[in-house]
Amino acid sequence: MSLDDAFDEPAFVPYLAAGDPDFESSIEYVEALARGGADVIELGLPFSEPIAEGPTIQRAVVRALDGGMTPERFFEFVEALDVDVPLVCMTYYNLLYQYGDEPVRPFVERAAEVGISGFVVPDLPAEEADLLREACDEFGLDLIFIVAPTTAGERLERIMDRVSGYVYVQARLGVTGARTSLSDHTAETLARLEDYDVPKAVGFGISTGEHAAGVVEAGADGVIVGSALVDIVADGHDNDDPTADVAARLEVLARELKAGALEGSQRRSRPERT
Repeated sequence: MSLDDAFDEPAFVPYLAAGDPDFESSIEYVEALARGGADVIELGLPFSEPIAEGPTIQRAVVRALDGGMTPERFFEFVEALDVDVPLVCMTYYNLLYQYGDEPVRPFVERAAEVGISGFVVPDLPAEEADLLREACDEFGLDLIFIVAPTTAGERLERIMDRVSGYVYVQARLGVTGARTSLSDHTAETLARLEDYDVPKAVGFGISTGEHAAGVVEAGADGVIVGSALVDIVADGHDNDDPTADVAARLEVLARELKAGALEGSQRRSRPERT
């Protein structure tokens, strides 16, 4: 499924680790996010060394790996989902490189077969992404890069030459994790990107509808939310809550975040009072 139409309005892009805490529960959780208004869903393919992730998502990765998640199981997971939104695989380059009988291409081909629309690969520099870019072009998938608050100059140009689908705008320096307030860097980073014709989705630290509204009001085309959702999964797992109850809580927060993104767009379009 293509990402082309996902940003027709401010997009809500949630993240969950596939298989956290187990295959069946995780299916229900992802489908709850779709019901809650997700426009794109990022599915984490667990890797043993998730260097871009904070403690919340690191623990989710451990739970998923303990539950038996592998690349092949991930593809089965995607095939089992009943959702009508684009799915993006977020993982690390070693898994793509080692899969199959040649680097990268077999993984991308298999991902396209099961319905993945694109990739986020946090540990792959744009300068070394030509092989993956070529495979994505061959099979019609997007390649999404992360732009940090410090990304500028020639490095920014290289990223924006290779990106497609959307650009993942990192709201703050550091690793992923929910925050109580947003970084002041967000508007500055979005300003540096305003001349590029690709949707800008902001992530890292967004956890409430008001956060989502503020980011979209600042110029974002979408919001990416991971840790706040993973926290709900973790709490449900720790307390042995029924899967349906956890799914319901995820759907409620998803609706709040989507509504916040839409509210931010309305704020941005309102004329200033004099």
